[in-house]
Amino acid sequence: MHITGGCHCGAIRYQAEIEPERVSICHCTDCQRLTGTAYRITAPARPGSFELTAGEPRGYTKYGDSGGLSRQFFCPNCGSPLYRTDGGGGAIGIRLGGIDQRRELTPRKQIWCRSALPGIENIGPLPRFERED
Repeated sequence: MHITGGCHCGAIRYQAEIEPERVSICHCTDCQRLTGTAYRITAPARPGSFELTAGEPRGYTKYGDSGGLSRQFFCPNCGSPLYRTDGGGGAIGIRLGGIDQRRELTPRKQIWCRSALPGIENIGPLPRFERED
């Protein structure tokens, strides 16, 4: 599937080919901190298909919960998380929130569930509103 996307302010834009069946939810503590919420949803780019079409993101490298190097990229202007690469820069995981076609993508698995926050596994019964008043 061909996707396009970018950051909240529009300074960074990208395109890539992804495999929709590989979209996943990650509950690791790094993803919780990086998103400021309970988990992150990621769509892996097909090798060699990711291309920046506008702007230059900033990044930093750290060791993740898995023990492997993880390079996180974000917009230096608005701070939107964009994607990550592994330590070697090969695998690219695109953050679902920035993908223009995100409504067409459904997570197919969850990882790092041992770090999942309590109460998120069953939000179905919570009251729902179309917008915030």
